[in-house]
Parts: sequence; C-alpha cells; structure tokens
Amino acid sequence: MNDVERIKNELEQHADPEKGEFLPHFFKAMPGGYGEGDLFLGVQVPVQRKIARKYFKDIPLEETERLLQDPVHECRLTALFILCLRYEKARREEDKTEVVNMYLRNLSFVNNWDLVDSSAYKILGPYLMDKKKDVLYELAASGELWQERIAVIATMHFIKNGRFTETLKLAKQFLGHQHDLMHKAVGWMLREVGKQNFNVEYDFLLKHYEIMPRTMLRYAIEKFDPALRKKFLNGTAGLER
Repeated sequence: MNDVERIKNELEQHADPEKGEFLPHFFKAMPGGYGEGDLFLGVQVPVQRKIARKYFKDIPLEETERLLQDPVHECRLTALFILCLRYEKARREEDKTEVVNMYLRNLSFVNNWDLVDSSAYKILGPYLMDKKKDVLYELAASGELWQERIAVIATMHFIKNGRFTETLKLAKQFLGHQHDLMHKAVGWMLREVGKQNFNVEYDFLLKHYEIMPRTMLRYAIEKFDPALRKKFLNGTAGLER
C-alpha cells in the first residue's frame, strides 16, 4: 500500500456521512454551483491537518500530486496541507521551487475557496516575495475565478511583511468583478492591509468605496470604528475621520 492509499484510508476512517451530506451544499457543489460535482467524505479539517503532519516528511512529491488530483475534496485539501508543510520546512531553494511548480501546474484542482485560502499565501506568496510578480498578474488576468482568488490571497504574505503594492493593484483591478467570492477575498485582503497600516487602507477606500461592491466594502471595513464604518456604508466618508 502506497502513501496515497494510506492517506485515503485514514480519511475514510474519519468520514462523517452526515457532514458529507452537508458539505456539498456549504461548498456549492450542487448543480449550477461554483463547486459543482465535487465529492466529500465529511472529514473535519483538524483531522486532515493531523494526517498531513504525519505524512509530509516522507511522502514523495509525485504521490502528493496524485492526492491533489483526487476527485474527493478532503484528499485535495490534505494534499495542499502537505505541500504547505513541505514548503515551510524546505531549506533549499530548489526544493521550494519544486513545490511551487507542482502547485502551479495543478491549479485546476485548487478549485474551491477553502483550497485556495489554505494554500495560496503559504506557498505562492512567500515564494514570490523577493521575485518578479508576473505569475501573480497572469493568474489575475486568467478569467478563472479560483486563479483570480489565488492571486489576491497570495498577497496576504506580502501584507504581513509590510508590502501592499500588489494587494492594492489587484484590489483596484477587481473592483468590477462580478462574483461575490472575489468581493469577499478583496475586502478581506484590504482589511488585512488596514491591520498593518490603517492609513493605507483608508486612503484606498476613500478613492474607491463609492464604486466598490457592497460585500467587498463590508469585509474591508469590518474592524473599523462603528461611526466610521457607518459613514462608509452611508456614502458620507470624507477626509475627516
């Protein structure tokens, strides 16, 4: 039995049929939903993280790739947890590059918001921190929802290191996006910018909040003082705070 089979067996042992019936609705895997056709076992995320920690040191990268390509959602998420750990613990640049390349060639399997949000800022973000950001803008221009979200969420690593340029550029680019999952992602990253530097977020919002999708704005100002939040929501935010 190889590592993929062992991991899948362990996941199946922790499957909760009731949760497995609920998750397709939660992740919009029903017909017409953004996750249409996805399959779920009903395994809790902490269990998946525990399994990933158990195997990440020894499982070959090609087997992790096979796990990432599995039709079952929890298999893909567990594979991404393994990749995150592999990247975090890698000491050689070539090992990090190998993880990133595998991640990038399998983006079609990083195809729901939890898969994106669990991996983009832990793999792609740190890798691009001191490199050209071309791949980020290629993803943002792809027209593919999950790749667009990966581009935005990857910048969380930049934000945590005091760099806001890419986040603000992408936020501006996606002001007219039609999907609420992008509104939420952009609003969330703007909120993260504000945690590091309130003035940077505030100035950006003053320039754009009047045309910003409502959900994006609500996410961005969630931690603002209630009075200031009300001004933004009422359209009366100005130069004075």
